[in-house]
Amino acid sequence: MVVFGLMFLSSLSSYLSMQRFGTTNYYFFHQILFGLLPALVLGTVAFKIPLSFVKKVAPIVVLSNIIALASVFIPGLGMKFWGATRWLNIGGFVLQPSEFLKITSILYLSAWIASKLSEDNVKGWKSEAKKSYHNVIYVLVPFLIFLGAISIIMIFQKDLTTLGIIGLTLITMYFYGKTPLWHTFFILSLSAIGLTFFIKYESYRLDRWLIFLNPDADPMGKGFQLTRSLTTIGSGGIFGKGLGMSVQKLGGLPQATSDFIFAILGEETGIVGCVILIILFLLFFWFGMKIAQKSNDRFSRLTAMGITFWIVLQAFVNIGSVIGLLPVSGVPLPFLSAGGSHMVTELIGVGLLLNISKNT
Repeated sequence: MVVFGLMFLSSLSSYLSMQRFGTTNYYFFHQILFGLLPALVLGTVAFKIPLSFVKKVAPIVVLSNIIALASVFIPGLGMKFWGATRWLNIGGFVLQPSEFLKITSILYLSAWIASKLSEDNVKGWKSEAKKSYHNVIYVLVPFLIFLGAISIIMIFQKDLTTLGIIGLTLITMYFYGKTPLWHTFFILSLSAIGLTFFIKYESYRLDRWLIFLNPDADPMGKGFQLTRSLTTIGSGGIFGKGLGMSVQKLGGLPQATSDFIFAILGEETGIVGCVILIILFLLFFWFGMKIAQKSNDRFSRLTAMGITFWIVLQAFVNIGSVIGLLPVSGVPLPFLSAGGSHMVTELIGVGLLLNISKNT
């Protein structure tokens, strides 16, 4: 998928690259230099590093990530695009800390649950009441504090979709860690209340939901992105117009190289190409969950499950928003969309999956 994504991006971005930079290959080389190369290096490190060391440093890594996440609000460090402050500019390198939080929060929660619910902690339990008390005070409450802390920062960054992906991944891991079932229902209820509140009282989020429910209400205004995306996919038919033959990449579809790359894929490869890509993500999920099930310890099992769930969830959130099954999300399609930060984190995740697999 990464190799195909680079080839696809090379053709897809050529017009926009020539228009903005006077060369057809700017976005292609930028993706290689600031996406693929560091992703391969860090992914290899993730594949080779001892998992015991990863578990030990997970709290330090996620704390550093949270500090970086908050640093986007510091003048001179943070960068603002499309009305949102989500990026750091460090010596000319632009990073999106929220992308790295996807992997660091998974590692931290895996290490934390593996520690708090280890066999050593439950040996002294003599009653269900004591067990329930321990689970609430030492498991549920700290999890809510952790989730609440990152939620506050990301809400100020106006990145509710990424927060939703991270939050749902962490909640699923929490459930997968064999915590009491009522904890999960309680957390989901609080999350649903919070989501409803922030959608209702933030006009642009409410507009996205209204357009999702009725995209024809304002097809040339707030619904332009979605209606153009649907038109782009529909024009591909069953087999598509052929690779490199997209018309909408010439400026007809905004964000064609990043959030809406799936629409161009549908235009050029048709329903057949779209279905093949979906099958690849489903296979990724199947193999990832097999790795999780065969893992020897709770940390590895939770990490493998979290990485698999996160990547596939994000893929289907992106695809769902592009075809109108979900509100427009603004998240990249894993392995294919332009953008260095998300590719780095995804290949780190793949490296860790392979690391866990070789140790089972």
